[in-house]
Amino acid sequence: MRAIWYDHKGPAHEVLHVSEMPEPKLGPGDVLVRIRASGVNPSDTKGRSGWAGVAKMAFPRVIPHQDGAGVIEAVGDGVPAHRVGEHVWIYEGQWQRPFGTAAERIALPAARVVRMPPTVSFTEGACIGIPVMTAHRAVFADGPVKGKTVLVTGGAGAVGHYAIQLAKWGGATVITTISSDEKAALARAANPDHIVNYRTEDAAARIMTLTGGAGVDRIVEVAFGANLPLAQKVLRTNGAIATYASDAEMDPRVPFRPFLARDVTVRFVLVYVMPVEAKEAAIGAITHLLEEGLLKHHVYREFAMSEAAQAHEAIETGTARGNVVVRIE
Repeated sequence: MRAIWYDHKGPAHEVLHVSEMPEPKLGPGDVLVRIRASGVNPSDTKGRSGWAGVAKMAFPRVIPHQDGAGVIEAVGDGVPAHRVGEHVWIYEGQWQRPFGTAAERIALPAARVVRMPPTVSFTEGACIGIPVMTAHRAVFADGPVKGKTVLVTGGAGAVGHYAIQLAKWGGATVITTISSDEKAALARAANPDHIVNYRTEDAAARIMTLTGGAGVDRIVEVAFGANLPLAQKVLRTNGAIATYASDAEMDPRVPFRPFLARDVTVRFVLVYVMPVEAKEAAIGAITHLLEEGLLKHHVYREFAMSEAAQAHEAIETGTARGNVVVRIE
């Protein structure tokens, strides 16, 4: 089979290769999936680049990417035979394993391979795993949001785009922040109630006006450290921040006393290690939304396998607006 791989860490254009690799072998409880599309996420590019000084390879050779979509071709012992032929989306394809979804085939535990309606394209299916499961956890980890006000920072990003939709589906009033007219247009496609451009207006003042001075109940946060001053101004008493990233400021100083005085919850969301029950809840919600045709996707670009380095660079440089997908042909 053809696969994208690397055997040492470094810049994408230097370390990523495409060549023939051995076919994967089915184990008990596994399914074999013919991959049609492979999603690229920041954790994939960070793992390949040696981000945060982690230069050591966990395995001699890695086929990257956690997310993907395709068709089940075969099943291992203990997996119902009727699953053969299912259109599926995949999550955690390369988590604690050497071989992910950036290949023509993958064998992995059946629980990580989720049925999707044939009306959902493989490109759309490859967008689901990390972004939608992260968004679901961030929105709902602290309980239902019906009747609440949720602030989603970075509404033009992949996770933010889905968080807006999930919070709206859950019955919340949703405010999102963006930094340009282009990003406002992208965020608007997810149907938030209000869009705030933090480059051109006082974001805290606008949010407080929109909420009648009450502030927001929840924040889904893409830039925890950078946005702490905003959170301090707009989060209500007993409010919660669910954050999944803080790239600009990895070791922020938390305003302890102001947050203590309001009994604020700060929750860190990492999809790989979140509880099984949280993953099952996310999968259930995703299945319902897909079946009802309620989940909108924004794909920045589909890349060919030969363009894998460009796909990674689109994530790393911040030029990608939405999901990045590699076609597996």
